[in-house]
Amino acid sequence: MLEGIPHDPMFKSMHNFIHIDEKWFYMTKKSENYYLLPEEDEPHRTCKIGIFPFVTQETAKRTSANRVAGTMETKAITSVNRDVIRSFLIEKVLPTIKEKWPRDDLGTSTIFIQQDNARTHINHDDQEFIQEVTRDGFDIRLMCQPANSPDLNVLDLGFFSAIQSLQHKESPKIIDELVHAVVKSFENFSSVKSNHIFVTLQLCMIEIMKANGSIKYKIPHFNKERLEREGQLPIEMKCDPILVQEVFKYLNTE
Repeated sequence: MLEGIPHDPMFKSMHNFIHIDEKWFYMTKKSENYYLLPEEDEPHRTCKIGIFPFVTQETAKRTSANRVAGTMETKAITSVNRDVIRSFLIEKVLPTIKEKWPRDDLGTSTIFIQQDNARTHINHDDQEFIQEVTRDGFDIRLMCQPANSPDLNVLDLGFFSAIQSLQHKESPKIIDELVHAVVKSFENFSSVKSNHIFVTLQLCMIEIMKANGSIKYKIPHFNKERLEREGQLPIEMKCDPILVQEVFKYLNTE
């Protein structure tokens, strides 16, 4: 997570970290030529993998006020167990990662998928998952965030609440409308705000190091909006080398 140790420690960019939580680069080149009209915006990467609703399509068995028998209707998957999680990872998340990940980075860096410690999540050494991630030259590994540490997941740290706020503006009344509203909110979420949350994540990591691993700290303020306007918002936060050495010393004595 840190590089430049011991003299100038700095957080890595975290571009190869994907956070999932019953949720979250391009199988394209890092740089391509585009022909744009004068009024067109330049293309940019959102660094968002995707959002995958836990729903199924089933045939309506009876005629109701909303539909006739035989019509396809959307139903929520009410029991999201380990098999469902594994299926979504293998059939939806992994193919999307492989499709979107920059081709120039293939085989040069490890991609980490971070999940929380829910019992329904698969183990990091799940054989079906490992068999799938080793295809096509990718190095994809599953990891768990520290227990009872929601601030170490960008989804809990700010992404989910922002998506929910956008979704509530749609006022959906049926499942199809809800799915559409959530997906639309996800797609409309600004990549600039995503960067802000990742900066906050690194700041939380620094506070946790100061607290010797404790979660008794306050999320620091960093004037991210002002720094963004001034073009000075970093992607990689610097870390005090003395603090890093103190953390190593603390870990070696525990």
